[in-house]
Amino acid sequence: MENPHEQTHNALLSRIINNMENLNESVVAVNKSLQHINNNNLQTEILAQMWENYIGNSRYNLEVTGLRKEPLPKTKDAEN
Repeated sequence: MENPHEQTHNALLSRIINNMENLNESVVAVNKSLQHINNNNLQTEILAQMWENYIGNSRYNLEVTGLRKEPLPKTKDAEN
């Protein structure tokens, strides 16, 4: 005679295992998506770092050569 608790236990374990497999598949899909997003953002990040370096170098060179000027004042049209 089979134990009804064992059948219930086996059914629950089977459901848990199935749910964990589905969860693992979902996590793998999310990780692949995040990796794709990070790869796409890498070029933008590199460009932003290059631009920051360019601004810093330009500011330094303008100050050293004495060519740096104050920014133009904002006009009313620019504020709107």
